[in-house]
Amino acid sequence: MNILLLAVLSYLSGSIPTGYIAVRLLKGADIRTLGSGNPGATNVLRVAGRVPGIITLLIDALKGFVPVMLAAKIFFPDRPALWLLAGLCAISGHIWTVFLNFRGGKGVATAAGVFLALLPVPTLTSVIIFALILAVTKYVSLGSIISALCLPAASAVFKAPWEFTAFAALAAAAIVYKHKSNIKRLLNGTENKINFSSKGGSK
Repeated sequence: MNILLLAVLSYLSGSIPTGYIAVRLLKGADIRTLGSGNPGATNVLRVAGRVPGIITLLIDALKGFVPVMLAAKIFFPDRPALWLLAGLCAISGHIWTVFLNFRGGKGVATAAGVFLALLPVPTLTSVIIFALILAVTKYVSLGSIISALCLPAASAVFKAPWEFTAFAALAAAAIVYKHKSNIKRLLNGTENKINFSSKGGSK
């Protein structure tokens, strides 16, 4: 496999519009016209329920995990810079998917898959932080933002290669930027909470 093919395939993997497909199949609707309008896993949970939301989350994570693992374990085991390239392209594909006019999700789940492959222990640490914040506040966006910001710090604490830590910081910045509207709503007290006890999933 050459480098260009790796980049293209990783981008296409990230671009698979899982949430859009799930809601189209289950409800015959365009997820971009429902809920928050975002085609990510959180909005799938809101409009289609817990099981579709969780499945979307897992598939979105795999969209990042698989390209990085293939690059690291099979195609370019001695070239970690290309593992980062695969991860960058997968995350970019999720955020700017070619299949939805370059308007995709916010990159959180796919980034989690990428960094689970690159930085398993720091990523699991961030996932725990996310889960705790979600359990206490019921704000997915707040958990996503804080856990993303914690990832480069955890990477540094666990002495990961500086390139990986820098990439984690770049991804965190992108995730925070994609959540700018959520940040405004959090500050205004109008952000939606997740309610896992109901089919709709939010309140």
